[in-house]
Amino acid sequence: MSSHRLLPSFSFLNNDGKMSAGAPYPLGATWDGRGTNFALFSANATKVTLCLFDRSGKRETERVALPEKTDDVWHAYLPYVSPGQLYGYRVDGPYEPNAGHRFNPHKLLIDPYSKQLAGPFVWNDGHFGYRTGAKQQDLAIDRRDNARYMVKSVVVDPAHTWQHAPRPQKHWEDTIIYEAHVKGLTQQHPDVPPDLRGTYRGLSSPGMIAHLRKLGVTAIELVPIHAFLDDRYLVEKGLRNYWGYSTLSYFAPEARYAHGDEIPAMRATVAALHDAGIEVILDVVYNHTCEGNHLGPTLCYRGIDNASYYWLMPDQPRYYDDFTGTGNSLKLAHPRVLQMVMDSLRHWVEAYHVDGFRFDLASTLGRGPAFDRNAPFFAAVRQDPVLANVKMIAEPWDIGAGGYQVGGFPNGWSEWNDVYRHALRRFWRGDGGTIGDLAHALTASAAQFQHDGRGPRASINHVTVHDGFTLADLYSYDHKHNEANGEDNRDGADDNVSTNCGVEGPTDDAGILGRRRQLRKNQIACLFLAQGIPLLLAGDEVGNSQNGNNNAYCQDDEIGWTDWSKLGSDDDLSEFVGAMAKLRARFPQIAADHWLQGKKADGTHDIKWLRPSSEEMTEEDWHFPDGRFLAYVLGARDDKTKPMFVVINGAAEDVEFTFPKWPGATKWQNLLDTGNGEPQSVLGDTGSPWTIKPNSLLVFAGQT
Repeated sequence: MSSHRLLPSFSFLNNDGKMSAGAPYPLGATWDGRGTNFALFSANATKVTLCLFDRSGKRETERVALPEKTDDVWHAYLPYVSPGQLYGYRVDGPYEPNAGHRFNPHKLLIDPYSKQLAGPFVWNDGHFGYRTGAKQQDLAIDRRDNARYMVKSVVVDPAHTWQHAPRPQKHWEDTIIYEAHVKGLTQQHPDVPPDLRGTYRGLSSPGMIAHLRKLGVTAIELVPIHAFLDDRYLVEKGLRNYWGYSTLSYFAPEARYAHGDEIPAMRATVAALHDAGIEVILDVVYNHTCEGNHLGPTLCYRGIDNASYYWLMPDQPRYYDDFTGTGNSLKLAHPRVLQMVMDSLRHWVEAYHVDGFRFDLASTLGRGPAFDRNAPFFAAVRQDPVLANVKMIAEPWDIGAGGYQVGGFPNGWSEWNDVYRHALRRFWRGDGGTIGDLAHALTASAAQFQHDGRGPRASINHVTVHDGFTLADLYSYDHKHNEANGEDNRDGADDNVSTNCGVEGPTDDAGILGRRRQLRKNQIACLFLAQGIPLLLAGDEVGNSQNGNNNAYCQDDEIGWTDWSKLGSDDDLSEFVGAMAKLRARFPQIAADHWLQGKKADGTHDIKWLRPSSEEMTEEDWHFPDGRFLAYVLGARDDKTKPMFVVINGAAEDVEFTFPKWPGATKWQNLLDTGNGEPQSVLGDTGSPWTIKPNSLLVFAGQT
């Protein structure tokens, strides 16, 4: 059965089969089997011209002025245009940067609703709406035609029949996320066929799926695959925008990840991952576009209606109100921009069956211009039936005033939790006085998220993500090493809360290598034992390193690609990750859908924090300035499950502790010991002593 919505039936043809008025909805180019309706929003334009190109995209074959404007939407219906047609727009209007308007009909623009783009994009001064190098900068209009250097929009046939299992629809509490880059994950993987490496289809190759299932992950979160550009300054340095946070089109999949047509390739990839029970979450960048600041190029939104699409400085609309650090911020407070974003989200769910979205710099989406958790975007998402069963994840900050909003998003949203990241990095680096922060992080950061009906799944726990050190580098470098980025090591964060364990970078010292490996295991163990949702960075399981680069956004090479050379070595923790996923599933009290209370009304505990003597911790214990020991019991969820006893030692020496008394547990079976490599098979009796090694973690299950 086809997944796409039925398209409206147009009846705008003239008797002679020539162009007619068409309809203002849907926006974009819509083929109905007989012809194509074109609709483009621009509130401030004075004229909109549709430009048609031959199949090569090099020759402009026809220009058609859209004859009608309805509710700020320009539209026309062309019966002779069918799928595969290349097109673009030229938009007339005032070129008055000081008033916020940057119309320039000499610039060919893509359709904001482009479902596919064709042709290479070549950087040229003609892409700029102003005369580059002029003393007046962007105040002087440029009259060069950029069409020969510009990508073109493509009319597509929306019909598609899905022939695979339904979407997995994993419960939030069962979710384990794996963040990955389409090319980086597969480019060097030995079990991905060479012709599929670096592509969408490589993600769903049998070898890659086998690895994901071995890890126990339930969802793969892809860094941006919306069509994007390589920034000019990177291209001139011989680099690329590897991560893809420079969106050109919010509806078109990026073509560089496909051999042939990217649309069926992306659909087939999602279908194969779904067949394996793995959800697909897209990292989306609705906070800014690739057009940059007032000196950036005119490629789409800026030339269509700059004053509507972007936040401009109220007193100086020549300049952009930049909440994102990229030069511009998309204005979702405008109803047509909000409509575009909502249409884009529904498109990816309906046309590609994706299962969720991670929103980059999501605070910008709720600005008006101050952040508002009741902003129109959040209200629109809440009521949308297509998005009702889709996972929504926020990166809950931007760089604007009041932009840090961890815990500030509405009910129904989950958020990347950097409170967890900071606490776990500090603790396992060896910082003292952090056990309170550690306990808070391991129980889903209730201070941030326990309000307005939100549950523990609101917290997306992570120690490493694409931005920053990998897990191997977190314990191999004290300082960033970003020289390859060509910015004299000035880019990237300076404070990484890392430790090199005694040597900066690679070493042959067995003791240092052993400590690094153990710290990696500790972080992975905590990630899977914590309340909330675990997110693992691709490659962390195999000791992937970026040579100390903590900002590899432009490294489309061995630095940025996942290094799989350690598969099967001592540094390969894939089996360990899979075991932790199974342990998490074995104890449902870890992934609970409700907040822990401590001592409950009936006198029992769902969690109890313990001193080494197994007595309950006091307020004084929590504030011990050099404390590096934490132990707790998670009570059984029901008669079919067992209580879990977790002991964590961040100190540099052994610590002796006593097994606690707990209802239904006379003995404690060791399930995990990151200090010994393998758990010990013996059982510890209630009240008997045990020793935990330095910088290690133990897990026990209660037995009767």
